[in-house]
Amino acid sequence: MVAAVRSALVAAVEADEFPLDLSADATTALLAEIPVDRPRSREHGDYATPVALKLAKPTRRSPRDIAAVLQRHLAAVPGIAAVDIAGPGFLNITLDVAAAASVVEQIVRVGGEYGNGAALAGRRINLEFVSANPTGPVHIGGARWAAVGDALGRILSAQGGEVVREYYFNDAGAQIDRFARSLLAAARHQPAPEDGYGGDYIADIAGRILQDHPDAAELPDTEATELFRREGVGLMFAEIKKTLHHFRTDFDVYFHEDSLHSSGAVEAATTRLKESGHLYAKDDAWWLRSTEYGDDKDRVVLKSDGNPAYIAGDLAYFLDKRSRGFDLCIYMLGADHHGYISRLKAAAAAFGDDPSVVEVLIGQMVNLVRDGQPMRMSKRAGTVISLDDLIDALGVDAARYALIRYSVDTTLDLDLDLWTRQTSDNPVFYVQYAHARLASLARNAAELGIEIDVLGTGSGAGAFDPTVLDTPRESELIALLAAYPGVLATAAELREPHRVARYLEDLASGYHKFYDAVRVLPMGDEPWGPSHVARLWLCAATRQVLANGLGVLGVSAPERM
Repeated sequence: MVAAVRSALVAAVEADEFPLDLSADATTALLAEIPVDRPRSREHGDYATPVALKLAKPTRRSPRDIAAVLQRHLAAVPGIAAVDIAGPGFLNITLDVAAAASVVEQIVRVGGEYGNGAALAGRRINLEFVSANPTGPVHIGGARWAAVGDALGRILSAQGGEVVREYYFNDAGAQIDRFARSLLAAARHQPAPEDGYGGDYIADIAGRILQDHPDAAELPDTEATELFRREGVGLMFAEIKKTLHHFRTDFDVYFHEDSLHSSGAVEAATTRLKESGHLYAKDDAWWLRSTEYGDDKDRVVLKSDGNPAYIAGDLAYFLDKRSRGFDLCIYMLGADHHGYISRLKAAAAAFGDDPSVVEVLIGQMVNLVRDGQPMRMSKRAGTVISLDDLIDALGVDAARYALIRYSVDTTLDLDLDLWTRQTSDNPVFYVQYAHARLASLARNAAELGIEIDVLGTGSGAGAFDPTVLDTPRESELIALLAAYPGVLATAAELREPHRVARYLEDLASGYHKFYDAVRVLPMGDEPWGPSHVARLWLCAATRQVLANGLGVLGVSAPERM
């Protein structure tokens, strides 16, 4: 439809109806970015565009006058049944039955590629998420990013982006020291250090280390601590990766924080900032002039004792990402990292980069609720509910869908009673049931000998006839199917996977209403004809889009339930 509006605009200019220079850069940019949307209400047609409002300033014409000219040109386009002008100059476009329903055949023939776009083609995107310290199981806050981050990676890839999922492996710093001392204390049957870690997993890992190193607890403190650090981090991280893989979240790169220090990358980054004047000395420390780039205060990069502060690793890490050719670096961080937004953008600017190459998404906390009460802490994890607890309680599909379904901007209370219920008020069950119902319908049709000619030439008993799909429920379902590419593009642009989940629920609702209102398969000895076949095509298209949408969320599309 964008092409049709663009052609109408060009035709109007060539007919001297608009004073625009088609060769001018401004006009070229306008023609490249013509806004066309799917209206939420079917009363407003199949497509709507505010292009007449955008043309008012460059043409010095009123939007309604411009809309009237475009209306005349668009009405002559084959397949367009009506063009109405609404409000200050919006154009509402309605397709004829055959043109509107043509998307059904397109979906079935394109299959799993339907909805994909090329908005991010040529862009290399580093997507860093979860990045939990290897000092304990992934907690439920990290679980939210595991689901949302993986879904966002799939959505960005569907828009043509070259996405690398990265896990920042925090194997340096004070938290690792406390973890090692906690393991050593457990191995020696001593209480955990006051600042250490609790939970059954500490005793489990300490016991596994002792199986391979029976005398480890008897070593001198320094030697023993180093051994438990090395072995414990390896075992804990293996458990984290195993859990994430079970949750259908895998990474392309596991980047070790320690490598930034051992390779000299931190020293190189700080030296570069000193030489460029972006670090200054004060109170025997070196500070980043981050307030010059929107941060609320300057940050210590090198402490007075000469050791690097935590931000020094962030600076070196950003440079490393850029050196690997990424032109967009997305960081997905927890609720307590809000200050990192301006900090990381300041780091990019200090290195001479456009701050827009850095995006920081902040995710709020997640609580599990049962019988209206918050769940108690996990015995195994010690102080938090873990991702393993969540999977045990809900299963992978429901857990992923529940975490993705809501905007990460808000704190999320997950009601276990709701998400384990096999009823229509459970959103994931509702969507998956629609897919399973469609799969069952296809099996029943095959038993009756009714099949759609997916690979054919467009003729024969199984050929698609779009003109027979003319009932209101069919029209509404077709409009929902046609909206999917736009939903996916918007979810990618706004970094909001929850839009796909909400769309799938609308689509499932549209299908159930269609199925209740329209007979798809013949009854009894009734012969089947073009209307049955066309509706089977519509059902096949709906099933495909449900599967595609669930796929980008990392949720299964069951054939039977």
